[in-house]
Amino acid sequence: MAGSAAEEKTFRRFLELFVREMRMPLQDSDPLPMRPLTDLVSENEVEGESLDLCLQHLYKYNCPCSLAAALARATADTILQADLTIHHLIKAVEDGADPLPQMEAVKLARVVFNRLFDMCCLWLKELPFHRRPQPYYETSIHAIKNMRRKMEDKHVIIPDFNTLFNIQDQEEQAFFAVFDGHGGVDAAIYAANHLHVNLVRQESFSQDPGDALCRAFKLTDECFVKKASRENLRCGTTGVVTFLRGRTLYVAWLGDSQVILVRKGQVVELMKPHKPDREDEKQRIEALGGCVIWFGTWRVNGSLSVSRAIGDSEHKPYICGDADHSIFPLDGSEDYLILACDGFWDTVSPDEAVRVVSDHLQENAGDTTMVAHKLVASARDAGSSDNITVIVVFLRDPRSPPPTSTEDEEEGVVEGEVEEEEVAEVDDEEQEEEEEEDEAVRVERDGGEGGSTADIGGKSRGGWPLQQCSAPADLGYEDRTDSFTDRTSLSLLGPSLEGRISLFRGSRQPCSDFSPDLVTASSIYRGERPLRRRSCIPFQEASISSFTDPLWPQTAMLLGQAVRQSHRLGYGSRRWVRRWPGSSKELLGLLPSGHLLRDMQRHSYRRPGVAVSQHPYDATI
Repeated sequence: MAGSAAEEKTFRRFLELFVREMRMPLQDSDPLPMRPLTDLVSENEVEGESLDLCLQHLYKYNCPCSLAAALARATADTILQADLTIHHLIKAVEDGADPLPQMEAVKLARVVFNRLFDMCCLWLKELPFHRRPQPYYETSIHAIKNMRRKMEDKHVIIPDFNTLFNIQDQEEQAFFAVFDGHGGVDAAIYAANHLHVNLVRQESFSQDPGDALCRAFKLTDECFVKKASRENLRCGTTGVVTFLRGRTLYVAWLGDSQVILVRKGQVVELMKPHKPDREDEKQRIEALGGCVIWFGTWRVNGSLSVSRAIGDSEHKPYICGDADHSIFPLDGSEDYLILACDGFWDTVSPDEAVRVVSDHLQENAGDTTMVAHKLVASARDAGSSDNITVIVVFLRDPRSPPPTSTEDEEEGVVEGEVEEEEVAEVDDEEQEEEEEEDEAVRVERDGGEGGSTADIGGKSRGGWPLQQCSAPADLGYEDRTDSFTDRTSLSLLGPSLEGRISLFRGSRQPCSDFSPDLVTASSIYRGERPLRRRSCIPFQEASISSFTDPLWPQTAMLLGQAVRQSHRLGYGSRRWVRRWPGSSKELLGLLPSGHLLRDMQRHSYRRPGVAVSQHPYDATI
């Protein structure tokens, strides 16, 4: 099927820039553009590792999703057809050990990047790929390390599943998954790289995807247990997968990572997580000779707080790798899916998650960019200290009204809207007359004109400020070393601040809300441009993270200005110092709030480029 001229031009433009940017071919002494996340690769893992390396590298350059899937597939096929025996490690096989050939992941990565470069050069001369028509799933993703020492979550987004696996005879398919590792990240990495590959390899995949998903989970578990035995790994991972084929949703899961479906604004339960306190799970564990003990939470044999997972070989068979699955037909009235790990669901209920998403969409005219960020922030503000990963997959355009079932309902809705509009017009006219009368009385009483301060709070119906200051911040979980910079909200001055924020220098247009990264915040208030780091999240393009606490810029600004004004020096002499009485005491909450506001606003114009809270002089904080 021929693609559009615009798409072909876009693809060719990317290939030109990509070939120009990459320095190829790579020699043995050359550094890799991206290091693999594992050390050794066995023969049956080559396909999954090759696809993962290709997709991560292409998405780092913002490659179009469908083109990235096609390039990754073509590159992986050439590698699978090549002779890789020259790269195999020669190791002594112990008695009873698995004699599976292995190779260093670094050597495989070098082969993958060289083949990918050759493929891009070949396609630049003649582009054989044309994108298939497919449903577009708008997706919002956010993942943070939070207060944990390491990030052990992984997620997978494959909206163009058919292209990635060169499937020609099926309806359009998409794959979304979240894996929550424990004891290390190796199991989560392995599942994220290989479960979808194992899914396609199942004989039942074309006829029964639900059964194929369960078999893929079991195979992935068995393969990782062998890998863990060879490489002395002691970790595991839970996982939840949603697989969309045409108008049918397939869900499979192990452990306590969960997904919910939202239909017409209401939560539809898709699954029950595997936890030790579930009665059937407890009976299964006790029947095998294990036990469920309360140790802060219910744990299997007093150790793990999940009853099923991939890996955890030392806890088998009590922690089993048998996934459950469910099937749901879709009729077009579905709004979106929310996939998340237990770091989210342990502190946010499904109903609360729906409320957060609804409020965000209402306040941002259906813009889905920061939905996942808002959900992550809500979990953190509710007390979650665990790794948090959230994926929101929109099954229809959130900017368009929900579809109705019958034409009669549509007619009824139209008639109702007309009647409501007529009533609203009458009410508006009466309200305007009343306001004019009140204004005349007030002006006559005050002896002049005066501006209303009713909108000073600047809040929309959902409670968030209409204007919020934002700046780039990298909250991706790769290479992060300081969990403190992952915070989304700080309460420095106690009471909530209500006010609109404007920028004196540059654009006055409101920016999207964002989660406070302290390094970024300090850069904003110094008038500097914060540094940006490239995100390397698997299957995710680099994105702009944001403050999710709208009160943080105001809080930090007021604190910073108070400290600077209280220590201001003039002409290099201490005799020009001007201190505000009680400024330190007020900041510490020892004096009534609002004490410093008038003086702070008086000098706010001296700091161009600073986000300044706009309050009336008689307002209190």
